[in-house]
Amino acid sequence: MPKSLQDTTKLHNGVEMPWFGLGVFKVQEGSEVIDSVKAAINNGYKSIDTAAIYGNEEGVGQAIKESGAPREELFITTKVWNSEQGYDSTLAAFDESLSKLGLEYVDLYLIHWPVKGKYKDTWRALEKLYKDGRVRAIGVSNFHVHHLEDLLETAEIVPMVNQVEYHPHLAQLELREFCKQKGIQLEAWSPLKQGQLLDEPVITEIAEKHKKSPAQIILRWDLQNEVITIPKSVKEHRIIENADIFDFELSSEDMEKIDALNKNERVGADPDNFNF
Repeated sequence: MPKSLQDTTKLHNGVEMPWFGLGVFKVQEGSEVIDSVKAAINNGYKSIDTAAIYGNEEGVGQAIKESGAPREELFITTKVWNSEQGYDSTLAAFDESLSKLGLEYVDLYLIHWPVKGKYKDTWRALEKLYKDGRVRAIGVSNFHVHHLEDLLETAEIVPMVNQVEYHPHLAQLELREFCKQKGIQLEAWSPLKQGQLLDEPVITEIAEKHKKSPAQIILRWDLQNEVITIPKSVKEHRIIENADIFDFELSSEDMEKIDALNKNERVGADPDNFNF
C-alpha cells in the first residue's frame, strides 16, 4: 500500500508510475494551470496528467520549467485527441504535444477515447513512439473490456494503463478484473464524480470517524483498490488536502460500505456512445 505521495506502482514494462497525481482537465491555459501545476510540484506531487484537448499543455510545460524540479523525477502524461487519431496523424499530434510541453519525452501517452475504426492504427503509432524511446509507457483511456479485447487481437504491446471514469458510483468491477488479468494498470479520472459524492452519507460518516474529508476518504478508497488517481484542483490548499491520504487506512468494513455504493452510474460520457 502506498505510504507517501511519492510512492509508485510498477507498470508491466517496469516503469514506475506514481499512485497519485494532479489532473488538469478544464484548468485554464495560462496562469491558472501554471499556478496549479507549480503548487502541486512544490507540495511533493510528481505526476501531472494533461491532454491535447485540454488546451493547456504549454502552461503545464511552463510550470515544469519554472518549478525547477528535475525532469527525471516527474511523471508527465498527455493524450492524443479523437480528431487526430490514425497512424500518421497520431505521430504528428505527438510531436505537437511534445513541442507545446517543451519536453524531450513524455512518461505516458494515451489514446483519449476508443474511436471506432481508428484506435488500432492509433495504437500502432503509440507502439512506434514507445519503441523509438520517445515515451516511457503507452496506454489507453475510456476503453471498455470489448475495446481492449479488440485491440489486443492485433497489438504487439499490451497497454500499460487504462484511464477511465472511476468512483464509488462506478466501480468498474468487470473492467478492473480484466485489466488485472492482463497486467493493465487502472487509473481513475473524475474520482470524486465531479463533487457529487462529497455529501454521500456513507462517505461523510466514514470521514468523521477518520477525521478526514469525504474527498480524502474516496481518494484513499481508490488507492486501496490499487487504482491510480489524479484529482484536479486549482486551489493550493485543496491540492495539499487531496494528497493528505497517506497517514490512515480504511478498514475492510469501510471499504465494503463504500463498495456497496456502486450503481454503475457515470457522470461523463459512455465510451460506447460518445459523440466522436
